[in-house]
Amino acid sequence: MIGFISKACRQVALTFVLMLPCLTAAQNSDLGNWLIYFGNKQFNQKWNLHHEVQYRNYNAIGDLEQLLLRTGLGYSFSGNNVLLGYGYILSENYNEDYTKSSVNEHRIYQQFITKQAIGSVALTHRYRFEQRFVEDDFKLRFRYFLSVNILFKTDKPWYLSAYNEIFLNTESDIFDRNRLYGGLGYKLNEKLKFELGYMNQFLQEGSRDQINMITFFNF
Repeated sequence: MIGFISKACRQVALTFVLMLPCLTAAQNSDLGNWLIYFGNKQFNQKWNLHHEVQYRNYNAIGDLEQLLLRTGLGYSFSGNNVLLGYGYILSENYNEDYTKSSVNEHRIYQQFITKQAIGSVALTHRYRFEQRFVEDDFKLRFRYFLSVNILFKTDKPWYLSAYNEIFLNTESDIFDRNRLYGGLGYKLNEKLKFELGYMNQFLQEGSRDQINMITFFNF
């Protein structure tokens, strides 16, 4: 098991090394970039451990916008999954004088995932409820995520990926944000796949675009 995990980690590291030339070439762009890792440990047919790391930048890389660490324990039944999790989020927000302020958030969340398959099209619905401890404030938020994955051919590793996720607060400003994403994925094997995509995040005060580089690892 240790040898397998070590080999998989080397594969993930190699992938990010190969991405670095693209990141360096794009550093002068105002386009944001998110480096994302999703991991899932399947203990048995019922129980799983989810974990993820998201390194979000204002530019290509090196100007931290947000660091997100999230984990959770899930239980599967009838093709569905319920999960209880925790997240830590460090945000680096720009002030009016272009200095930065750090904001720490601790988050507890519950989610329900259900999936459907229609031929080569895979649909995923995720419902998530968050209890957010942002410095001295306490906030509640609901999120609905719908994703679509389309295989080019069942025997080929390439696929198209798209999703939309809406965030709703329980306070007076109900709308928080909406994320719309489209990308191209490559499934290396049953345990490891990669995606490169483009995301538009529509906020209350405007919108922002991000390039997303995503690694999925199941073990």
